[in-house]
Amino acid sequence: MPQLTDATATGLCSFVDASPSPFHVCETVAAELTAAGFVRLRETQGWPSAPGRYFLVRGGSLVAWSTEASGREAAPFRIVGGHTDSPNLRVKQHPDLDSAGWQLVGLEPYGGAWLNSWLDRDLGISGRLSIRDGNTLQEKLIRVDRPILRVPQLAIHLSEDRKGVQLDPQRHVNAIWGVGSSPRRFLGFLAEEVGVDPGAVLGWELMTHDLAPSAVVGLHDELVSAPRLDNQGTCYAGSRALLAAVENPAEAIPVLALFDHEEVGSMSDRGAFSDLLNSVLERIVLARGGGREDFLRAMAGSVCASGDMAHATHPNYPDRHEPAHRIEINGGPVLKVNQNLRYATDAAGAGAFALACDQAGVPLQRYVHRADLPCGSTIGPITASRTGLSTVDVGAAQLAMHSARELMGAADVTAYAEALAAFLTPAY
Repeated sequence: MPQLTDATATGLCSFVDASPSPFHVCETVAAELTAAGFVRLRETQGWPSAPGRYFLVRGGSLVAWSTEASGREAAPFRIVGGHTDSPNLRVKQHPDLDSAGWQLVGLEPYGGAWLNSWLDRDLGISGRLSIRDGNTLQEKLIRVDRPILRVPQLAIHLSEDRKGVQLDPQRHVNAIWGVGSSPRRFLGFLAEEVGVDPGAVLGWELMTHDLAPSAVVGLHDELVSAPRLDNQGTCYAGSRALLAAVENPAEAIPVLALFDHEEVGSMSDRGAFSDLLNSVLERIVLARGGGREDFLRAMAGSVCASGDMAHATHPNYPDRHEPAHRIEINGGPVLKVNQNLRYATDAAGAGAFALACDQAGVPLQRYVHRADLPCGSTIGPITASRTGLSTVDVGAAQLAMHSARELMGAADVTAYAEALAAFLTPAY
């Protein structure tokens, strides 16, 4: 079967390395969409009624769609959802610290960061700044890819039992960036990086990122080692799927919805709990001449695939997995089911994604979490409850989820994108 997308393992590596923060993920995807003929819209402007390819960005979230092939005002949507944020260490509001002759930058964990994985790594800084320009505010993205920060591990000789230390997120994750007893101004340094006066920096969302580049690894190049695979693996696969879908149009309107703040509960102006997806979908219908009834009809016939990463069976900890549900690296996309609705998948959604995998010619794996372990969640249940959309939770298998560095299968990159592309272009 011919490949629908251009997704590759090396393509994912390039995508991740270009996108150290949610804001950079949106800009990376936006650049690819623009090159493919998509037009960027603002939420404050009137939207065009003409069929076309469009997208918008709200902070660290992005929604893109195409109405080129659909003639009905009540045409259903096929949506691939994901999230742009990843667990990491973020900069505090008063970052300048000193201790024992060292100059420090105050950091705190974001989301469920696996803290020990952030120790002894060369770290850069990325995010966005709010800059005063006279009486107006401007937003500037910032990215420092120099090894300016490092969170050092305690020497084994100073540990009480030499088995490691219990990390306190308040005291043990501040980063060294110099020596001396007079703290340097970290925000002053960043202001110089973007060429503005330090006093003009009025707000910021700043985070660290590991500077080691993503790589295709393994004896036969069968693995991808990279930061932020959860969930930039989906951001990449979803964007490749949308670009393929607009070149192979179906009656349904293909939509890519990438949300910020999933790792901390999605309760924000741009998270999955916000009005972002609902308002965009309704405005798509209204801009095409439809009314409220058309919107409700469109939603009733729509389906969303909530894309996130999935737990591959760990070779060193096989007992931590459901015995009858082994998940293999390079074994194909993963359908995720949880009876207590930590995942949104039901029989109808499972059928829709299984059919897409069959049409794409890729194998499908089915994941169930151990019943005696707490199960993580996704934007799936949130999207389903906020929109009423039939929603299915899917993903690609990986190891070391929420570590500063994660691992997935190289072949799964393509298989995941292929399944999502087929999902966006259903053969009714």
